[in-house]
Amino acid sequence: MSDRASGRRYPKDDSPFIVYAEEFLDVLGSSPEYSTVPDVNAHEGPVYVRPWDAVLFTTVPATTNLPSFGDRSVAIGRLDVASRKVSTFAATTNMANGMTLDREGRLLICEQGTRSLPARIARMNLETKAIETVVESWFDLPFNSPNDVVVKSDGTIWFTDPSYGSLQGFRNPPLAGDFVYRYDPADQSTVVVVDSFNKPNGLAFSPDESILYVNDSAAIQGSNAYHVDLPHHIRAFDVHAGRQLRGERLFAVVTPGIPDGLKIDSAGRLYSSSLTGVQVFNVDGKLLGEILAYGVANFCFGGVDNNMIFMMCDTSIRIAKIAATGARR
Repeated sequence: MSDRASGRRYPKDDSPFIVYAEEFLDVLGSSPEYSTVPDVNAHEGPVYVRPWDAVLFTTVPATTNLPSFGDRSVAIGRLDVASRKVSTFAATTNMANGMTLDREGRLLICEQGTRSLPARIARMNLETKAIETVVESWFDLPFNSPNDVVVKSDGTIWFTDPSYGSLQGFRNPPLAGDFVYRYDPADQSTVVVVDSFNKPNGLAFSPDESILYVNDSAAIQGSNAYHVDLPHHIRAFDVHAGRQLRGERLFAVVTPGIPDGLKIDSAGRLYSSSLTGVQVFNVDGKLLGEILAYGVANFCFGGVDNNMIFMMCDTSIRIAKIAATGARR
């Protein structure tokens, strides 16, 4: 049986894996596993830290109205994979959202900012927890509310900056567009690489870095209202000379809900969150299957063999162990 006309459950009728194309069986392998860590405040930014065998993540924003009306609080949590123990890694942040590791193993954090604190890309030393600014403006214009971030093999930092902070009431009205940026630490330059999105959100490079995928989550503007006529899709770009984007094209439309987190496996398949779980597409944009995890916002690959997917579902962390492995950068 299947709860969708075009898919079937695998390997059993009550399994959380839905197969739309036989290629998905290569992703799952012969004996995929699924488990849940319950009662966890886990929302965004998951990143696997290999030396610790742990996942860091950000919590659901909690409204505090302190020090300013509309202000919210976000912490960074830690899941130790072997024991499944959850702890607080950083009790307070500047509205942390997406996170990743840089080439030196330091934590890069998309800080959305508040009405009184600037939005920025920050860098944290994981051992000392000392934090510093990487970049906080473009031509002296403040960022809106950086959402997701990836690091290319040349050390450049690529990130999305939708204006969700203003729409959700904890940031001032934007002074710059909803752009995708590239920051080069070598010369400290910040350039707009994409200006055609309504609400750019998740992004990911193909394994060879020849393609950049970026999703647009504009169907949700700031509240829970869903605007079906606004973008909820993933677009692909060719990366030219390692720094410019060309050949913009539609890769896939995500439904139900919106795309948020994006990841790539070692075979180049793209994984996207949706309202009901993590959807998996082949390199041609064909939907192969889905790993059910209702309400997942973001997720990451990890584990000793890099074949576990950790899905942040606000009140729990769902974990799938499959045959496919995440692309290593």
